[in-house]
Parts: sequence; C-alpha cells; structure tokens
Amino acid sequence: MLTFKKEERLCSKKSIDFLFANGKSFYLNPFKIKWIYQDCVTNYHAQILIVVPKRYFKKAFERNKIKRQIREAYRLNKSVLYESLKIKDKQIVFAIIYNRKENFSYNLIVEKIILILQRLKQ
Repeated sequence: MLTFKKEERLCSKKSIDFLFANGKSFYLNPFKIKWIYQDCVTNYHAQILIVVPKRYFKKAFERNKIKRQIREAYRLNKSVLYESLKIKDKQIVFAIIYNRKENFSYNLIVEKIILILQRLKQ
C-alpha cells in the first residue's frame, strides 16, 4: 500500500483538461487542490497530479525537490483516502498545486497533505 505507481499518476492530457475545466477546488495554504469524483475505472482509486509553477521556482532542482517532498508525503499517508474510496467504490482525480514563493519544511508539507487527504475523504 505504500507504493506510488505509474497508474496512480495523472498523465492523460484529456483527463487533466477535464479536471481543470470541471473540477471543484479548495485552498489550504500553501496548496490549491482541484478535484473531481468519477466512477471507479481502474484498480487505483486515486490519481494525482503534482504541480509546482515555474513562475515561483525558476530552477528545476527546486521544483523537483518540492515535488519529491509532496509525492513522499502523499505516498506515506494515502491510505486515509483509499479506505473511504473503496467503501464508496469511487475514484478521485485531483491536482495538488503549490502556490508559494517560499520553500516550506517537509514536516509542514506532511501536515498539510494529511489535512488535504482528510478533506478529500469527506
């Protein structure tokens, strides 16, 4: 359960466009979340897209570091979300967008990701 496979990543341009056109959103500092529920299509109940804008972090290594931290925090805590999605037999597609110029500590990112997953669970 503590894996993060290719099938869990949102890669399809069509799905990403649909998410940003029709998805609901909320803001939890420093993240903006776009999400939409679907009927279960794959074996994985959640697909995620992680975005760190080039506008805030010009250097790729900074963007990649933040993405790695978000991915790791999600990987370790996704079971909270998966349990409720299995019961409902739904699939969620969501994007986590990092919206700050400052780089937050890993511990703060983990706390915020847990709050995001709990909110998406409802």
